[in-house]
Amino acid sequence: MSKVIAVFGAGTGLGASIARRFGREGFRVALVARRRQRLDALVEDLAGHGVEAAGFSADLSRPAGVPALIEQIRGRFGRIDVIEYGPFSTEQSLTPATQTTAAFLEQGLPMFLLTPVEIVRAMLPEWTERGDGAFLLTTGVTAIHPMPRLSGLAPLGSAARNYLYSLHGELADTGIYVGTLSVAATIAGSEMSALIAHSATSTGTTAEFPVVDPADLAERYWDMYTERDRIEELYPAQVR
Repeated sequence: MSKVIAVFGAGTGLGASIARRFGREGFRVALVARRRQRLDALVEDLAGHGVEAAGFSADLSRPAGVPALIEQIRGRFGRIDVIEYGPFSTEQSLTPATQTTAAFLEQGLPMFLLTPVEIVRAMLPEWTERGDGAFLLTTGVTAIHPMPRLSGLAPLGSAARNYLYSLHGELADTGIYVGTLSVAATIAGSEMSALIAHSATSTGTTAEFPVVDPADLAERYWDMYTERDRIEELYPAQVR
């Protein structure tokens, strides 16, 4: 039975590129996002590339729904070998730290920290039994390198990164890989690109973010998954 990758937060940028990259290697693809219309379009696009895919509509800000969602994907594909988690919320923003509130962080807490934790918990029995599996988390550069006027939900990304580092150490000898790709760029074709451009203008930040092809990021993820020799990669390696 061919392997399965589940892309959580599948969108037109990175999510679609990851699905195509793993699909070229024979993976079947489960796409998870809130909007059914976008999912249907991605499934159709992948079919045109010869990739078997199915869409699953879900609200990733509700961690309590994770077990049922995982079982739904298993029911369709029979297994899950890799999960890439990189959702985008149109409600998030790269606000200055002086304007960040507890309510703002609390709103983002489920999607960007609690749900990925629940996904790992739901997958560990299957992966442990098989002695193989992978959880890939996409974050932004500000989760590693805090930047003035670009705080926003970055503290939640830092918390998730902390969790992943601990998880990586605990699973090192089990055959289960955990890794994170921190993107120090605007991803071409993604909804996030408009947010970064708007935030840079409205906050007056001097940070410069290059534009990257999501296919290049997907290639980095394939390398991380197959090589399994690092927990984290910053792409591009340098950012001002």
